[in-house]
Amino acid sequence: MRAPIGDFDHATPAPDCLDELTAPVADAVRTWQGAVPADRILYVDTDPRWADTAAFVEHYGRDLLEQSANCVVVAGKRAGETRLAACVVPSAARADVNGVVRRQLDARKASFAPMETATGETGMEYGGITPVGLPAGWPVLVDSAVVDLPYVLIGSGRRRGKLLVPGKALAELPGAVVLEGLGVV
Repeated sequence: MRAPIGDFDHATPAPDCLDELTAPVADAVRTWQGAVPADRILYVDTDPRWADTAAFVEHYGRDLLEQSANCVVVAGKRAGETRLAACVVPSAARADVNGVVRRQLDARKASFAPMETATGETGMEYGGITPVGLPAGWPVLVDSAVVDLPYVLIGSGRRRGKLLVPGKALAELPGAVVLEGLGVV
């Protein structure tokens, strides 16, 4: 199947290639619910050498910069308690951790979670964290600009491979909260 965005050799419906995904992502695809059918989530095999955004778009298509999103894990702290969440923002932007995220998490302080925490809690590889398959109960803060895209390129849970997901499907993820201005340039 041809990928709807980017210069990829082949795209496969995610339910048909669960072995290519980490366990939490495969489980989320297997039990997918929502208005967008699971077979509209596509997996594309990519070389892990190109996993970082700048190198990735140079190799797989410059147009992907405007059609891709990053998922980062943040930690909000208040009164000695830490609350983890994920932020999904356009790749050309950064998450407004000290403004929008901190207020949304009702935290006194918010920061990016340490790599060991992000990978340990999600069961995903650093550089491939995706909002699909995050731990139950986590808020998934999604920038409204990402939701408006017909397809969004995001991580697959591994550095090798990416998911192409209809933007509106991200708004239906468990714990999803769509926010204006989450990503800032």
